[in-house]
Amino acid sequence: MLLWIALAVAVVALVALAVLVHGVVGGIGRLRRELDAGARELRPVLEQVQATVAAAERTKAGTKARANDR
Repeated sequence: MLLWIALAVAVVALVALAVLVHGVVGGIGRLRRELDAGARELRPVLEQVQATVAAAERTKAGTKARANDR
């Protein structure tokens, strides 16, 4: 009798563990897809920011060069 109870507890524990692992793996997959989608959406914004920073640096360098010429 005790053996059957121990076996039932072990089976229930394994099923619970399998459900938890399935949930965690599924969550990781969803998180990875969301991060990839976010990166795809933000890539054009990042490129625009980088272009703006580069233009600002060129303008700043040109302003310094003109100030040194005076």
